[in-house]
Amino acid sequence: MSTISQAMKTGPGADAVSEAARERMVGAILIDAGKLRPEDAEKILRAQKEKGLRFGEAGVRLGLLKQADIDFALSRQFGYSYLQPGERGVAQELVAAYQPFSHAVEELRALRSQLMLRWFTGEPGHKALAVVGTERGEGRSYVAANLAVVFSQLDERTLLIDADLRNPRQHSLFRLENRTGLSAWLSGRAGSEAIQAVPGLPGLSVLTAGAVPPNPQELLGRAQFPALLEQICADHDVVLLDTPAMDTAADAQMVGARARAALLVARKDHSRLPVLQALSAALSDSGAAVVGAVMNAF
Repeated sequence: MSTISQAMKTGPGADAVSEAARERMVGAILIDAGKLRPEDAEKILRAQKEKGLRFGEAGVRLGLLKQADIDFALSRQFGYSYLQPGERGVAQELVAAYQPFSHAVEELRALRSQLMLRWFTGEPGHKALAVVGTERGEGRSYVAANLAVVFSQLDERTLLIDADLRNPRQHSLFRLENRTGLSAWLSGRAGSEAIQAVPGLPGLSVLTAGAVPPNPQELLGRAQFPALLEQICADHDVVLLDTPAMDTAADAQMVGARARAALLVARKDHSRLPVLQALSAALSDSGAAVVGAVMNAF
């Protein structure tokens, strides 16, 4: 909040006229979103003028606005999209979509920064990253989904692929239909039309797993998978792949090799270090760069 406010004050070319215009824009955004009635906006504008306050500050003092409303309007003003609690959209588990100023999301943004420094550098072949783990319940799907949201909030064209063809979750998290997805694409029954945009989160798309096949490892091992990734990476800046747990099958190792890079997810008081080390070694042996590990405590 303070960073955004400071940008409004000191941004290039800022002056009294543009500042006033920005203040009115906050009110217009809230009215359009159904969070503020026009007559209440008038009351706020009068109080703002009489007391020399900012629009949001005046609204909060009058009890007509909450800080969450101001954060929402500022996010829209600066192209930082997120959803409001209760707004129809993705599952509440996606904290990056609903609680962008929380501690958990600050940690995700810090992880995003590290990944941009270590892997998503803009170099050819550095666009895809598999999110892997050793056991179910470690939070791979949670981390992959929330990372996808924070990358899209950075105006990166982001695609999340659910490559867990055994116990897929991303369609449930993003409330998307799952009739056609990765399994259909790999079996030649679908193409890029299977990619779905996420409503309310511009720049973010999801390729769901699709129908659970009887031969997931064989599908992921087909030559169509590298070709699919090459096509997808040409159209996106960041491609994240959710994977099944390594104790379920060797799919994650195969997906990591196809993506050429992997991020290890461990869970506090749950994951075992020797097993994680074995997974890291297996990924390296398959040609995947292990760009780091994240401890999921949420």
